[in-house]
Amino acid sequence: MRLVSHPVLCNYYVTYRCNATCSFCDIWERPSPYVTPENVRENLRDLKRLGVRVIDFTGGEPLLHRQLPDLLAEAKQLGFITTITTNGLLYPKYADRLRGLVDMLHFSLDSPIAEEHDRSRGVTCFDKVMESIGVARQLGERPDILFTVFEHNVGQIKQLHEEICLPNNLVLILNPVFEYNSVDTGEQFSEATLQQMTWWGRQKNVYLNDAFIQLRRDGGNHVDNPVCRAGSTTLVISPENKLVLPCYHLGLKDFAIDGNLYNLYRSDEVQKLVALEGRLPGCEGCAINCYMQPSFAVEINKYWWKALPSTLKYNRVKGMWKQLF
Repeated sequence: MRLVSHPVLCNYYVTYRCNATCSFCDIWERPSPYVTPENVRENLRDLKRLGVRVIDFTGGEPLLHRQLPDLLAEAKQLGFITTITTNGLLYPKYADRLRGLVDMLHFSLDSPIAEEHDRSRGVTCFDKVMESIGVARQLGERPDILFTVFEHNVGQIKQLHEEICLPNNLVLILNPVFEYNSVDTGEQFSEATLQQMTWWGRQKNVYLNDAFIQLRRDGGNHVDNPVCRAGSTTLVISPENKLVLPCYHLGLKDFAIDGNLYNLYRSDEVQKLVALEGRLPGCEGCAINCYMQPSFAVEINKYWWKALPSTLKYNRVKGMWKQLF
C-alpha cells in the first residue's frame, strides 16, 4: 500500500567537485560548475510545492560551495529539513556560518585508524574529522559519524563506536557500501558480515536501516518486482541546474529546469520516466542506499517494516519529531 505519492527528498548536487579522491566513488572525477543561489532559490520554492520535505545538499564535497550557508538558510526559511555529508576538511573553517542550519550533519569516517581512513579517502583528513567533531560540539551541534561498511572493515565498528562515538555522544550511521557504474567496491557481503551489521544496529547510538540488509539478502532491486521508488520519491538536481532521471547513478536523461521545476516534474515526458522507476535494465540488482532509504518509507511492504525500528530510533535520539510532523 502506497502511503505517500509525492516526492519527499531532493538530492541537490551543489557541485561534483571534491577535495578527496575516494576509491569507492567516481563523482570527484567529473568536471563541474557550482549551483547559483538564484537557481536554488527558484527550485526550493517549486520543491516545496511538490511536497518535498528533506533537502540533501550534496556533492562532491558540498562545503566547496562558498555560498552553502546561504543556500541552507534559504531552505530552512522555507521549512525544509536539511542535511549535508562532509569529509571534514573545510568544516572548521565554515562551522560558525553553518551553525543551526543543518539538521542532519554527517562527518564521513571510514576507519578509526588515521592511516587507513586517509588511504581510503586519498587525502589526509582523519585529523580534520576529529577537529570537526570538537568544533561542532563546542557550537552545540549534534553531528553523526557516517561509516561506510565493507567486508574488510566491519571488524572496526567496535573501536569506532567505543573510542570516537560514545565518548562524544555521536550517532554512528552504518552505511553498507554499494556498487554502481564501473566503481569496484570489492567483494560481496558475507552472511556473517550482514549479521554483524544487524547486531550493531541495535546498540546504543548506532543507526542501521535494517532494510538495507534485507535488500542485500534478496539480491537488490529486481525489475520484475521493483522495490525502488527513486523516480517518485527523490528529485535529483545537478550543478548544471538540470533534473536528472531516474536517479544520479543511472542518469539516463536530464532536463533543463529553466525556472520551471514544478511543471517540468509533472510533465508527461518526465512522468513517463518516473513510471519506469526500478524497471530499467540498469536497475536490476541495485542496492544504492540514498535511493532505497526514501523508497522504503513510502510504501508498506516488508522493507517498510524492516526500516521502521531504526527510523524511530534515530528520530528519538536526534529529537526530530517536531520537524517531521
